[in-house]
Amino acid sequence: MDRILYTAMSGAQQGLQQQAVVTNNLANTTTTGFRAQLFAARAVPVQGEAATPTRVSTVASTPGTDFSPGPITTTGQPLDVAIDRGGWIAVQAEDGTEAYTRRGELQVNSNGVLEIAGRPVIGEGGPIIVPLESLLSMGDDGTLSAIGAGQGPDAIADIGRIKLVDPGQQPLVRGDDGLFRPPENEEGLVIPLPRDDAVTVVSGSLEGSNVSPVEAMVSMISAARYFEMQMSVITTADENDQRANSILSLQG
Repeated sequence: MDRILYTAMSGAQQGLQQQAVVTNNLANTTTTGFRAQLFAARAVPVQGEAATPTRVSTVASTPGTDFSPGPITTTGQPLDVAIDRGGWIAVQAEDGTEAYTRRGELQVNSNGVLEIAGRPVIGEGGPIIVPLESLLSMGDDGTLSAIGAGQGPDAIADIGRIKLVDPGQQPLVRGDDGLFRPPENEEGLVIPLPRDDAVTVVSGSLEGSNVSPVEAMVSMISAARYFEMQMSVITTADENDQRANSILSLQG
């Protein structure tokens, strides 16, 4: 059997993975604060005694994330915030660890916990608890104030400050839950980022997804054609192999 089958098969597999990445990006073109996933592949020579220099296999390179900012839209809602520059909001993940997001749609659940997409927002002492039935406002530094928080209808009280971080040059890693975290250190531990007082927010605004629908559609078409090309190579190689076996059987 021609080993080009394995070469084309690896290419087709990477084509499917690329389509999955682009499909996920397309599905999140309207998701607040979403960061597009990147896909890359590289050629690796096939190793082995029977390998030839013309045979290469395709493997996925380290996938990454496009951290470029998305468009800012004014909503006028006091709990909608857009992060200035390269900052992130700290939230509590499902496993209780600290993770980060650019999604700024803050909400208060029935228990008074400030959340983003169901994840508690972390403040100076853990998740922020908001007095129910109070009017809320957000300062540029992430300080949350409540009007009518139990000390009169006009009383204003600071109830917490959301933790804002800036990873700087340290790359963040996207988890399966869509949240970002710092990479593991040498001991295999993920160390939470410290608060960065230089990070500010713009209240009454939201940052949109940085996915371009037009570019994503072009990438989808390109990936589909690439997959079809690899499948065509597999079909041609299989047909050539069958013809060669037929000729050999006739000659024998």
